[in-house]
Amino acid sequence: QVQLVESGGGSVQPGESLRLSCAASGSLFSIYAMGWYRQAPGKPRELVAIIISGGSTNYADSVKGRFTISRDNAKNTLYLQMNSLKPEDTAVYYCHALYSDAQNYWGQGTQVTVSS
Repeated sequence: QVQLVESGGGSVQPGESLRLSCAASGSLFSIYAMGWYRQAPGKPRELVAIIISGGSTNYADSVKGRFTISRDNAKNTLYLQMNSLKPEDTAVYYCHALYSDAQNYWGQGTQVTVSS
């Protein structure tokens, strides 16, 4: 079992940047992938970015070229660097971990608000 704690959310103006962090603790062995999802009011939760255990990454089309997912294995931390933020990026952002046996875990979420 893993515990995921997000941080780094906040309120910014369009064009600004934020970096989200997800600190993982517990049993980290056999994690197959970690990712960031987001959910805006009235909308379903959607995948933003994912990083597989081998290091490959994938992004939603809406964030390609603006967001970067990365991880620091020594710190057991997952990051999401978000640049050129837009109002439509406003959402609660969730960290997610998927194990090789298909168990999955979610963080509590962190709010990102982009508004002028």
